[in-house]
Amino acid sequence: MTLSFDASADRPTRLGIFISGGGTTMLNLAEQIKAGKLDAEIGVVISSRADAAGVARAQQTGLATHVVSRKDYASVEAFSDAVWQVVDRYEIDLVCMAGFLSLLRIPERYLGRVMNIHPSLLPKFGGKGMFGRHVHEAVIAAGESESGCTVHFANNAYDQGPIILQRRCPVLPDDTAETLAERVFEQECLAYPEAIRMIQSGEVRYDIG
Repeated sequence: MTLSFDASADRPTRLGIFISGGGTTMLNLAEQIKAGKLDAEIGVVISSRADAAGVARAQQTGLATHVVSRKDYASVEAFSDAVWQVVDRYEIDLVCMAGFLSLLRIPERYLGRVMNIHPSLLPKFGGKGMFGRHVHEAVIAAGESESGCTVHFANNAYDQGPIILQRRCPVLPDDTAETLAERVFEQECLAYPEAIRMIQSGEVRYDIG
């Protein structure tokens, strides 16, 4: 069985963007849409932290923005229910996790419609605790010659959903976590819009067996 959103709707694909930090991926998607390179619109931005810099950036961009703080809920299930209640209200077609750091349970009705981007070439350097600079530090410490990013369908485990696409970049001998992060982010800015277009065209679907 494969699951996908209905690409036949006579309107742009409505995206829900999930953030926990600066919102740079969100801004990139907004720029891609504004430039006419992505047939989509951002319906809602949801942050798991009220103090995330991306919240102010989303509001300044004029995007509907909600904070669903993980610390306000006693369980993953209660937190997840609150998040999906917001998503339901905005009739979202695709959810794009963009540096969303809280574990989230994805209900069956959204399987195949939730994507995540990770700053490494999964399955390497993925899993719990592997985010942001921690990933880049681990890549450098392991002596890797290349890194990159992975866009994948999200399921209910960290970084384990089916891969949609990967983009690669070199790891240079004098790299720091910061310089490698910059190079990887350049690839992320290309990879996420490309992955969305692949889903829109039906080129990839989420197979649940």
